[in-house]
Amino acid sequence: MKKHIAYAFIILASALLFACAGKSFAAGSLPLKHVTDIALPGNATRLDYQSLDARRHLLFVAHLGDSTVDVIDTKARRVVATVPAVSEVHGVLVVPSLNTAYASATGTNEVVAIDENTFRITARMPGGIYPDGIAFDPTSKRLFVSDERGGTDDVIDAHRNVKIATIVLGGEVGNTQYDAASHHVFVNAQGSGQLVEIDPTTNGIVRRTPLHGCDGNHGLLIDEHNARAFIVCENNATLLALDMHKMRLIGRWSIGGSPDVLALDDRRHILYIAAESGIVSMFSDGKSISRISQGFLAPAAHTVSVDPVTGLSYWPLENINGAPLLRVMEKR
Repeated sequence: MKKHIAYAFIILASALLFACAGKSFAAGSLPLKHVTDIALPGNATRLDYQSLDARRHLLFVAHLGDSTVDVIDTKARRVVATVPAVSEVHGVLVVPSLNTAYASATGTNEVVAIDENTFRITARMPGGIYPDGIAFDPTSKRLFVSDERGGTDDVIDAHRNVKIATIVLGGEVGNTQYDAASHHVFVNAQGSGQLVEIDPTTNGIVRRTPLHGCDGNHGLLIDEHNARAFIVCENNATLLALDMHKMRLIGRWSIGGSPDVLALDDRRHILYIAAESGIVSMFSDGKSISRISQGFLAPAAHTVSVDPVTGLSYWPLENINGAPLLRVMEKR
């Protein structure tokens, strides 16, 4: 509850800043060019995680405030479906190999499966006390779901659509990610300030790595090509870079207030960090890591995804002139 109140103040402040800047939606000092806006259905309420099936040009966006999942055809640039009855949806992850998108219905403590062909819900599974982020292990065909308030990662057999294990982490839990290089799952144990490594074949904890100087390690992204993990600390607005081979910190940067979602343009080596404050941070993720730019994009621009082919970035914005929209940007 305190987190939601804090976010409300941040969104109000960024909205005032946006209003003072006028009606222009230029990205300021950011090297981003506005491509188009796609109107989203429903109310001007909170939007959350998103997931892109680049093969089918389908972007699934969690419309948390409306308890729906919006599906956008990124090639045609239009909404093709709205999936209802996904209560207080937070996380969403599309698994193209299964032709299924999974979403965490936090309001009913479930994980729902959505068919990519029909956009209908095909299954509902228990998701703990407060299901949030979702990761998928393609070898075991298992989903790993962050139970933010329950202090666990819940494991679901994606073939049978049944919960098969609960991994106790302790304290509040942030995002969960699969690492294709190690074939392990990594979870932000936010309550203990650790990054937890899990072997999905045994559902056992392999190691816990302390994240010194990180208050609220929530957002997580793994760059398997460069063997790095990027962690954002929402309470002290910090980005950490971790060497995945040595499991040690190799970089630390201050970023926009209340950072949340990260996205990587692997082909162009650009890391995007979206924040509740509307401040977007961009880093070069090549042989070395360096800041490209940082600036205000829009109120509550806390979620981002990137098309790996085109490099276009997608920014769901909950309230622009009283309506939600999907802003499409390209790197200048």
